[in-house]
Amino acid sequence: MDFVGHNVRAMASKSWGRHFLVVAAIVASSSLGYAQVPKPAQIDRNGVIILIRSALLALDQANKTGNYTVLRDLGAAGFQVNTAAKLAEIFAKQRSDNLDLSGVAVIDPQFNMLPQIETNGMLHMGGFFPSVPTQVNFELVFAPANGQWRLFGISVNVGPVVPTAPQPQAAAPPAGKAPSPAQPPKTAVTPKQPVIAPAAKP
Repeated sequence: MDFVGHNVRAMASKSWGRHFLVVAAIVASSSLGYAQVPKPAQIDRNGVIILIRSALLALDQANKTGNYTVLRDLGAAGFQVNTAAKLAEIFAKQRSDNLDLSGVAVIDPQFNMLPQIETNGMLHMGGFFPSVPTQVNFELVFAPANGQWRLFGISVNVGPVVPTAPQPQAAAPPAGKAPSPAQPPKTAVTPKQPVIAPAAKP
């Protein structure tokens, strides 16, 4: 997913599993002089959970009814360039596979990307809803509009629950011997992932 400048396209990918969707993408390139340093979002956890559940349950209802009008209307202007028919086409695979997202209404999400404000002002977050035998993975982007956050990009897939291994405990130093000073951790620098954001050519 290497998008440069303001290239916009609609695409579906299987790189995250059977139910992965990216509704287009737009990203500001560092080559254009944009600093790509997001900052933590100043929004309470309840507000974040409401945004996540509203988006995923709207998608779930659209998939079950085949009517994507409400999902489209809940989105920001950049999301609404997708017609309801286009959204139905994009989510056809999830609909045919009877993807059920209703569990997100009662399960609390876990975050692997805490809510952050990207340099373009978008609210970006990612995580999963743990469940058995599958979990719902999500990545969402919201745009500010009239004092509200409106859906701008969505990525959803389901997969098997991956158990988290416990962290090993440090061994106690031998009696009478002071522990050696801790070494500073090495920092791994990874390229900034592009911000997903929906737009489709008519």
